[in-house]
Amino acid sequence: MSDRLYPIGIQNFESLRKDGYLYVDKTRLIYRLVKTGRYYFLSRPRRFGKSLLISTLEAYFRGKREVFQGLAMEELEKEWARHPILHLDLNIEKYDTLESLGNILNNVLTRWEKEYGSEPSEVSFSLRFAGIIRRAHELTGQRVVILVDEYDKPMLQAIGNEELQREFRNTLKPFYGALKTMDGDIKFALLTGVTKFGKVSVFSDLNNLNDISMDERYVALCGMTEEEIHHYFEDDIHQLASTQGLTYEETCGRLKESYDGYHFVENSEGIYNPFSVLNTFDKMKFGSYWFETGTPTYLVELLKQNHYNLEQMAHEETNSEVLNSIYADESPIPVIYQSGYLTIKDYDERFGNYVLGFPNREVEEGFIKFLLPFYANVNKVESPFEIQQFVKEIEFGKPDAFLRRLQSFFADTPYELIRDLEVHYQNVLFIVFRLVGFYVKAEYHTSEGRVDLVLQTDRYIYVMEFKLEGTAEEAIRQIEEKHYARPFEADSRQLFKIGINFDNKTRNIEKWIVE
Repeated sequence: MSDRLYPIGIQNFESLRKDGYLYVDKTRLIYRLVKTGRYYFLSRPRRFGKSLLISTLEAYFRGKREVFQGLAMEELEKEWARHPILHLDLNIEKYDTLESLGNILNNVLTRWEKEYGSEPSEVSFSLRFAGIIRRAHELTGQRVVILVDEYDKPMLQAIGNEELQREFRNTLKPFYGALKTMDGDIKFALLTGVTKFGKVSVFSDLNNLNDISMDERYVALCGMTEEEIHHYFEDDIHQLASTQGLTYEETCGRLKESYDGYHFVENSEGIYNPFSVLNTFDKMKFGSYWFETGTPTYLVELLKQNHYNLEQMAHEETNSEVLNSIYADESPIPVIYQSGYLTIKDYDERFGNYVLGFPNREVEEGFIKFLLPFYANVNKVESPFEIQQFVKEIEFGKPDAFLRRLQSFFADTPYELIRDLEVHYQNVLFIVFRLVGFYVKAEYHTSEGRVDLVLQTDRYIYVMEFKLEGTAEEAIRQIEEKHYARPFEADSRQLFKIGINFDNKTRNIEKWIVE
């Protein structure tokens, strides 16, 4: 184990620096940020370092030169002026009632009023906020810095409750509107969050807010680049390789496959998930660290509510308007992308279209594992075991056993999914065989009314055809007529041809034939 101090979960820049934790220097980018603009908005997935960025800016604007010793900022900044700072962190409350947002705003405003005073006429949140900004400037002689962490937490937690979302928006819109009203008193403002779905509705009056979420200059503001990985963690990579019994090259490949691959703008360098990287080096083993901190269930609710075909997720095509859009009933993609479960894989410059996909193995495997209990008849505790058994039955050449297990997954199809059974069948098959594909070779294809699948292990090959409201006999016949098995006829491995039929009345596999 390394004796280095990795800043896992540490979000306070000053304490991080004073206590000797490792810091990947982002201060050159921060300097450019504060010197070239005033009002910014940044969207990044959770655990990507947004809170640490906010805290770094706070230390900078407090003029704390000593904590920047040895960093790029120490050489770049000459003035180190001290500004009044209004830091609002919306991450600390559970927003399940309208009062919950009111309580946290009232708490922070009261704290600021103790420092900068108040006026009896300032009765609303927005008036109090504007008054505090004005007096902070007057009392200190320096313009105010405003930092908002997780601006979207209330709206995110209210997904599915339109009335509560509307109330939160109605509260926050005039509150944030003070940023424009008090422009002459403000030096700098940054608002961060996971999603952009409130950007239009909550910040609609803030046409001076510069969204840098898809700005190539600031791609690396949060997260880690390949260059940073090798600059700051070269010894750690060698130690990890030794601990895991891998070569240096294999270790670099595993790190890249597992944690790299986030692209926040087209044709940009890949960004590594910093939380997962730090945990890997701290524990000296690979793991699904980002997912261990929890995945919000609202993402699944969005997918199910829209009867979304999960197969599309691996190669979703969209445009910048969608990627930058607010949450809308017609598509869960914007919020799935903004939450970090999808990323930009390709870009068609001619039409301005983006191809999205999973950024890396950690996200793909973790997210699909997470989805299984929501779509199939299996609970969260049993889910990993069921997939393990599934893979073993495939590896030991037991098609009837794994088909019975698959049949159990479809039992008790939830009522809300009955409306679109075909999509439901395809989603369960996609989840199961995508997970299986991490352990055996799996090729999964869909077209109108049917699914075909090829599974390959060291000893067996399975060619499978799924029918909806047909017959298992028809499925077998199609395998023969379409010559699905021909590429494997000369293979020494045992070949299974399997025809499977789904029945809409039972909402399950009706029959299968193995040849």
